[in-house]
Amino acid sequence: MKVLIVSDTHRSNANYFKVVEMHKPDMVVHCGDVEGSEYALSQAAGCEVVMVSGNNDFFSSLPKEVEFRVGKYKCFATHGHYYRVSMGTEMLYEEARHRGCDIVMYGHTHKPEVRREGSVIIVNPGSLSYPRQEGRKPSYIIMEIDRFEEVHFTIAYV
Repeated sequence: MKVLIVSDTHRSNANYFKVVEMHKPDMVVHCGDVEGSEYALSQAAGCEVVMVSGNNDFFSSLPKEVEFRVGKYKCFATHGHYYRVSMGTEMLYEEARHRGCDIVMYGHTHKPEVRREGSVIIVNPGSLSYPRQEGRKPSYIIMEIDRFEEVHFTIAYV
């Protein structure tokens, strides 16, 4: 199974459309700041889409956070601003651990990362539209579940 994880597109969707067409994922997870593009992003995906609201989704009816399963993994997606991720991921990690989640996906910082903390894998795809990491390349993550039900993450750039 291939999952495309994105965030912080901020209504600049050209890179999103390009990445969806290139990877043809089985599922898309958007970690917020879609700014009214919910319908366009969902339609373009052609698969199941999990989407949460971000701090710039002012009038959105999207949920603030959502729990779901990918294979044997319990996942938790949020934008991250309610967990103060700009200051670190300690609160986010504790929430994911408290919920019994294996993977937590978040956005907000526009900086990609994949790391394990204790029993939780913490994933941020960065931003496809306004990257902030060194080099400032638009980024996303491909999460793949192999035939042995093991998860693998790849940070990719446009």
